[in-house]
Amino acid sequence: MTAKRKPALVDGLIPFAVAAAVLGGGWQLLSWAVHSPALPPPLPAVWSFFTAFRHGMATHLAVSTMRVLLSIGWAFVLGVPLGLWLGRQPALDRLLAPLLYILYPLPKVAFLPVVIIILGVGDLSKVFLIGIIVFFQILVSARDAARAVPSQLVDSVRSLGASEWDIYRHVIIPGSLPDIFTALRISVGTAVSVLFLTETFVTERGIGYYLIDAWSRLAYKDLFGGIIGMGLLGLVLYVILDFVETSACPWRHL
Repeated sequence: MTAKRKPALVDGLIPFAVAAAVLGGGWQLLSWAVHSPALPPPLPAVWSFFTAFRHGMATHLAVSTMRVLLSIGWAFVLGVPLGLWLGRQPALDRLLAPLLYILYPLPKVAFLPVVIIILGVGDLSKVFLIGIIVFFQILVSARDAARAVPSQLVDSVRSLGASEWDIYRHVIIPGSLPDIFTALRISVGTAVSVLFLTETFVTERGIGYYLIDAWSRLAYKDLFGGIIGMGLLGLVLYVILDFVETSACPWRHL
C-alpha cells in the first residue's frame, strides 16, 4: 500500500513556517538581550499587527501595494521590450551603453524633492520615482539576458525562414524569461524599500507613513507591527512572482 502523499499546499507552507519560527526565535532572543521598549518581543508586535490591520493599517497597505504594482508595472512594460531590443542590436547597444552606465548607478532617490516639486505630492511622484529606479534594473537584466541567448539558436530558427518577430517570440523571449523574473524579484525588494522613503514625505497614506507616525508616538509595538505588514507585502508579491514564473517557464520546473 502506497503512503498517502501530503497536499502540495502543506509542502509549500512548511518552509515558510520553519523560517517564521527561526526568525521569531532570533527576534525573541535579541529582544531579551537588548531589553529595551524600542525592541518589543515578536508576539506583542504580531498582535499589534492584527489589531492595527482591523483599524486602518489595511488601507495603508492597500495604498502602498497599489503604488508598488503601478511602479513595477510601468517599469516592466517599458524596460523589458527596450532591454530585449538593445540586447539584439549590438551597434545601438554600444551607442547607448555609456548612457546606461552613467544613469544606472545614479542615486535616483536624491531627486525626490525635485520630483515632488514637478509632479506634486500625490501618487504620481511616488510611482514615478519608484518606477524609474526599478526600470533600470529590469532594463539592464533584460538586455543582458537577450545578449546571452546563443547565436546558434537564433541562426537555426532563422534558417527555417523565421521572421524577426518569430525569433523574438520563440527564442529571445523564452530564453530571457528566467533572468527577467529574477530582475522582477530584485525589483520588488527595491520597490518596497524605496516605498518607505517616498511615503515619509507630505503624505497621510501608505505603510511608510504608518511607520513614521508610530515612531513619532513612540508606539514601538505598532512600529514593528507595521514592519511586519511591509514584510508581508513583499512576501506576497514574491509568492505571486513564483507562481507566474512556474506558469510562464514550465521547463524550469520539470
